[in-house]
Amino acid sequence: MSQVNFKHLHYFWVVAQEGSITRAADRLGVAIQTISGQLSLLERQLGKALFNSQGRGLVLSDAGRIALGYADQIFQLGDALVDAIQHSDSESTLRLRAGISDGIPKLLAYRLLSTVTEMPADVRLICDEGEFETLLADLALHRLDVVLTDRAAPVGGNLKVFSTRLGEFATGLFGTPALVERYGKDFPASLDGAPMLLPTRHNALRGRIDRWLEIAGIRPKIVGEFEDSALLNTFGRGGLGIFPAPLALVAQVAQQLDARPLGAMQGVSEQIYAISSERRIRHPAVEALCAAAAQDTSEPRV
Repeated sequence: MSQVNFKHLHYFWVVAQEGSITRAADRLGVAIQTISGQLSLLERQLGKALFNSQGRGLVLSDAGRIALGYADQIFQLGDALVDAIQHSDSESTLRLRAGISDGIPKLLAYRLLSTVTEMPADVRLICDEGEFETLLADLALHRLDVVLTDRAAPVGGNLKVFSTRLGEFATGLFGTPALVERYGKDFPASLDGAPMLLPTRHNALRGRIDRWLEIAGIRPKIVGEFEDSALLNTFGRGGLGIFPAPLALVAQVAQQLDARPLGAMQGVSEQIYAISSERRIRHPAVEALCAAAAQDTSEPRV
């Protein structure tokens, strides 16, 4: 199939918004016959009717609803392109649009992303947070330059992205001073029945923690499960329960969450990946992020 003619697609998009060819023609300032003819060409190319008649107006067919979803994305990106160019900073400013999976520790994301601010170029970080699948979709649409997450991108499929492992960070259990005082002795046996805050089972770390607890024969009282690591930390800071965090961040956890480590979970680690678009020329800040992570040996890792 030949490439879709974007002028034809734009006419379709406007007709779908207006609900009739007549109103679309008025909006675009062209003849009704022009829109009708080019809409017919698009339907012929796609091999499907995009509209059904309903009274004096038009309604989308099943194929039309699918086409409209793609058209919305295409023309929204076009508007974003114009806006970004018109409001861009000087050529010396390098923008890095980073998506951060809601499951990874935000303090760890900060440690990793802060390395790009040390580049010789003037770098502006634009960070977004969300679910893994949503961030990958935004990456595929080039709304993001890189995604930091706890797992590699799935192999196969239509997504042309590749994963770079930035590190594997040893994980321990932390708690407020009161909880450490109560459960810190005879670790880890003391954790049996202790209140614990954990990631949900969508998080890759959760499976490793569950296996560690099972092997150790420990049954804590799970008082909360969280998709968002920042929310988990907020409840941990409030003293609701013991919670996991990278041992590399002992100082930051103490300062920001007023929590201390109870002990390490042997064999449990937080894996962080950078997922980027599969392009011939990669973003220089993404290259710097991966290079800095590969060279950094200052943090406790597995």
